[in-house]
Amino acid sequence: MLEGAGPAPVLDEGEAIGLLDRFALQHRVPNGKTVLDQFLASWPDLTVADREMLRGWRDSAEGIFEIRREDRDAIVLLNLLHDLEYRTYSTMGPAAFRRRPRAGSCTPALVPVRPVPGAWLVSGWMPGYPKSSAAQIAQVALELAMTQPELVFRHPEKIEQGWKRMREDSAASVEFSGGDEPVLPPVEAEERLNAYYRHRQEAAFARHPGRRRPRNAPGVDVPAFELPPDLADADAIGIIYDETDGLNFYNDYGMLRGLLAHPALAAGKRYADVLRGYLRSDTIGPLPFRRLAAPPADGRRSVPEGPAQAGLHLVRARQGTAARRKPWYYERGSRPGISVTGTRLSELAAGL
Repeated sequence: MLEGAGPAPVLDEGEAIGLLDRFALQHRVPNGKTVLDQFLASWPDLTVADREMLRGWRDSAEGIFEIRREDRDAIVLLNLLHDLEYRTYSTMGPAAFRRRPRAGSCTPALVPVRPVPGAWLVSGWMPGYPKSSAAQIAQVALELAMTQPELVFRHPEKIEQGWKRMREDSAASVEFSGGDEPVLPPVEAEERLNAYYRHRQEAAFARHPGRRRPRNAPGVDVPAFELPPDLADADAIGIIYDETDGLNFYNDYGMLRGLLAHPALAAGKRYADVLRGYLRSDTIGPLPFRRLAAPPADGRRSVPEGPAQAGLHLVRARQGTAARRKPWYYERGSRPGISVTGTRLSELAAGL
């Protein structure tokens, strides 16, 4: 409880219930299991129906929901993050919903009621907010979509839309910058990226001339991007906007590219240290090596012996070798680097 509560000296009833709910269903104990997993393992005599229902609780749905309508003893909630509707029940019966605003929003956690298709159950607490709070709720939902994109990608269509948008954004970025792997001083890199996002935002506003323009729009009225301190202090950084891995920044990327273009540089300690840093980093994936390993148009690139070949083999050798070098990259799975805002959330953010 102390760990989950953080700096708050006192938890109200709703916060305490939510904390216990997350602990039971989501928190992993040292053996890697949840409390729910351990309960299922310790009660082998559960009926098939009970076991199926409890297993379903692993698939909880979270987010910010708009209250759409009543449906007999249930209410229908629209998840603003991904546009899916949830027919929702309470263990306390329909009376539990009468204390909520008929139009407004709420932030419950939901679990499926298996094996009933399309039925969900409120798990834990269900804070509610009136319709007059729509603008503030929309802003919170937008921030949540950026910080926890896995909530958006619960909807398969949002995954496909995210990949499509990222491919389009990557191509537009390359066209705007005149290259797909620029190496620039940090100040110039930051200015170029913000110029690009200003360009994209202005184009978006131009496509919807009748829509109210938000105040302090990122990319137009205020900078959309700021480099983290470790990159802001670098001599030069490489920028790769890949259609699969998204927007990435690499310190000393120019040195790595120069090393593979001129093998004799491998004898220098500084170049060798840069290469080892890329290979050993827990935050740099295979993308820079995959880019550099691609044969050039003239087919004349030579590859130095030793560490440089190890880096290229990371992506040229069989999948197992790459997985051993960067296992975390392959274990996390692939997902878009762009969260696609839901239709209703876009309307609320625009004040519609």
